Amino acid sequence: MLKVIIDFDGTLTAEEEQADLLRDAMLTSLSTEIIRAPKAQLEADYRATRARLQQNPDRYWWEVNGLIASYGDEGAFILNTTTIQTMLKENESYLRAVAAAYPQPEYDSVIDCTNHLFHRHTAVLPLTFRPAAKSVLASLIAHPQRTPIILTNSLGDKVERHLAFLGLDKRLDVLGDTRQYEMDPDCPCYFPTLGKPQIWSITKNYKIDLRRPDYYRALVESAADGSQLVVVADTFSLPGAMPLMMGIPFYLTRAVYTPDWSLQAVAEHPLGTVLNDLADLPAALEHLPVT
Repeated sequence: MLKVIIDFDGTLTAEEEQADLLRDAMLTSLSTEIIRAPKAQLEADYRATRARLQQNPDRYWWEVNGLIASYGDEGAFILNTTTIQTMLKENESYLRAVAAAYPQPEYDSVIDCTNHLFHRHTAVLPLTFRPAAKSVLASLIAHPQRTPIILTNSLGDKVERHLAFLGLDKRLDVLGDTRQYEMDPDCPCYFPTLGKPQIWSITKNYKIDLRRPDYYRALVESAADGSQLVVVADTFSLPGAMPLMMGIPFYLTRAVYTPDWSLQAVAEHPLGTVLNDLADLPAALEHLPVT
């Protein structure tokens, strides 16, 4: 059996159409509930921070436990998260307000704040599926040797509610709360080709840290029944690099925000495939890379 693990946000959905709405909702919450500063001020700071980030995307990233989880240019939602985290960390008054609102954080107050606001608001944002989402999932459901599984960092119930709008004939399994961003300097997973630390150098400026114990564990458990895995996603650092290093084929779906460096990294890897459209996935699976 082939388990086709498909990322939800950005792969099945057009997250670039939601990103501005998400930004507005998160800034509103910061303004009225956490920082209690004029929203116009936060919007101006956000625009200035984002412009700086986009000029030097390799210098700004989503940082967890002191390690790089994803670069800011890898996705529309990731750009939003990285911009807000950078904005909050660089302004002392914002940082104090966030620390007061999240006094006992799981990670640190800024990360906990952005995680909370992201999951809270994406649960209710208007959702647009990519045109091929329903037909691709239906094709996988109909295939006797393929099982589609939906991958997400969110809790599974949120994604299950969204998937119900597609009207598929079968309820899909959801691999939720995978925490691909969970970075641990003492991660027990080890890839000998990387040495220590477990960092995959993609280019001079982009390096992917593989110390992601939760995601590693989720993939190992998914294959525990002997199934072959493939992973399909629209971004590289969070969902894509780990499977490739584990010997799992990875399909990167090209989106308007996909940076060239990640497209090149996937295309050059023997187990990597770049899809110009999600609709190309069923045909591409007929020619799986040899693992």
